[in-house]
Amino acid sequence: VVHQVLPFQSVSAEPFTYASDLYVALAQPGASSCAILKWDYVERKLRDFDRIPAHSAVHCKPIVTQDQLYVVVAQLFGGSYIYRWDTAVDKFIKIQDIDSQKTRKPNDIEAFQIDGDWYFVIADSSKAGSTSLYRLNQNGFYSHQALHAWHRDTDVEYVENDGKPRLLIASSSQAPVIYQWNRAQKQFTPQGEVGEMLDVQMVKHFRVKRDQFLCLSRYIGDSKVVRWEGQRFVELQTLPSRGSMVMQPFSVEQRQYLALGSDFSFTHVYLWDEEKQKFVKFQELSVQAPRAFRYVPAADVQLLLAPSFKANTLVYRHVVVDLSL
Repeated sequence: VVHQVLPFQSVSAEPFTYASDLYVALAQPGASSCAILKWDYVERKLRDFDRIPAHSAVHCKPIVTQDQLYVVVAQLFGGSYIYRWDTAVDKFIKIQDIDSQKTRKPNDIEAFQIDGDWYFVIADSSKAGSTSLYRLNQNGFYSHQALHAWHRDTDVEYVENDGKPRLLIASSSQAPVIYQWNRAQKQFTPQGEVGEMLDVQMVKHFRVKRDQFLCLSRYIGDSKVVRWEGQRFVELQTLPSRGSMVMQPFSVEQRQYLALGSDFSFTHVYLWDEEKQKFVKFQELSVQAPRAFRYVPAADVQLLLAPSFKANTLVYRHVVVDLSL
């Protein structure tokens, strides 16, 4: 159910915890900023906290390491930047630029830790750019590896399976590719691709018990759910998804959901049926041009953020209704 309406358009939402407080970073290209909202535990609402100027922001990725808060701001025009929260003056300070020759048209950012080191990867959707991996050291983030050049990458997903870190990169021009981390070289090496799915907008993973699944969303054609079986993928389900830019699995306690957005119709929320080993229709949500769905557990409230490219950003709350009365 709708819990809060945020009166602005946005295209990404990233929850994070810093100094024991819950925040959300939202990219707002129309307002030329990254909005940082803070959860108010008394009012049970998100409130304005700060803004980072961002001319054409497509993604604002917070990274919390030990006691430092960084925000990677990816912009379509004018380069991309990294900000750090300065506790001495209580504001965000720009600490470095990201090489605009490598990252020309960013589309997605993922951040993760491998063997104690922090990394982030930016998917680049320009023909002349390449998806790039950066690593944090004492002084800032440094370029670590160029991945998958010249393929117009749309999305990147970090997956750890059997203790092996992997990256899945979706692109406009070929099936999603898999990279596996080589611990000796401290680099990702190509390992194959995911089936015969071309033009995948977004790739996301989820687990049910020991099984690992991938959700592959497409703007034209059907989106798919596949089960990852080591070296191969078994197709489980196809979902009609005309106009879908986002397909996001998320779990609330024991329930596994999947939100499939659409630019032309309602967003469909599906619920995983363990016996059938597939998703069944659960609910429709009215979100205009959704660009992300992010699950946020806020103390005793479970939220789902739905950034909209064309209308207000919506915050939904998960409610359990007792029908036995």
